[in-house]
Amino acid sequence: MSVLNTLLCPLDKQPLAQEKRSLVCPVGHSFDLAKSGYVNLLPVQNKRSKDPGDSKEMVSSRIAFLALGHYQPIADSIASYVLNLFSSKQSISVLDAGCGDGYYLKRLDDACTANDHVVDFIGLDISKWAIMAASKGSSSIRWVVGSNAAIPSLSKSFDVVTCLFGFPMFSEFSRVLKSQGILLMVDAAADHLIELRKILYPEIRLYEDGLAVGVDGFSLLDEQNLQFAFTLKSQQEIQSLLSMTPHIHKAPFEGKEALKRVESLELTADVKLRWYVKNTVITEND
Repeated sequence: MSVLNTLLCPLDKQPLAQEKRSLVCPVGHSFDLAKSGYVNLLPVQNKRSKDPGDSKEMVSSRIAFLALGHYQPIADSIASYVLNLFSSKQSISVLDAGCGDGYYLKRLDDACTANDHVVDFIGLDISKWAIMAASKGSSSIRWVVGSNAAIPSLSKSFDVVTCLFGFPMFSEFSRVLKSQGILLMVDAAADHLIELRKILYPEIRLYEDGLAVGVDGFSLLDEQNLQFAFTLKSQQEIQSLLSMTPHIHKAPFEGKEALKRVESLELTADVKLRWYVKNTVITEND
């Protein structure tokens, strides 16, 4: 079943079917498909703000930074692991929960397609600006505005769920994963962008690993620490990086002013990639 046919109406949880340029549920709720192919399945009553998620400016900054290729090692590691999980020409369904502008999912799509896999991918993000940008870069992926807290997909729809630097909802991830489905969590490690943080903050907080105790409903398969260096060569590149991180909101004014005086910056990327398998405990809601 195509992932398009697994989408649910966010209002009544009924399956959606395509009718011309809309997705319609049996009750009659209708959601238009944009010209670029994305669909907005985030109803107004489920929004916590008028414009949730990354702003248009933050998305533009992320696109500008990622286009420099500095985070390509992360994308390569993800693609390599997924390709090792599945045999050649096997079909793969993936949900990227909190996909942003789709940088990582597009590269995974390219790698899987190049290795003759039949791919069926959904990119989900609560930011309409992120999904609008993502949909303009790839028509082979279904792009959806929606929330990780209530993923608009049928249960047991995906082989893999990825959540990169995002906001995990593990009960929802478990629900939409098939039996023995795989979850990838990518998070910042202790020294991630440490040089940037030393400029922004008067004191560096002690690193806390929120996943060290494990994840309910999942068993850890593999863990990879990925660390590499890269250099930003202009103030514009530095500000693009800052604007796509939480530090744009958290850092004090003095720190952000100090960063404006820096013309180049050597940085450390330090991330943890954790691969989990969905536990096979059978429940009524599984």
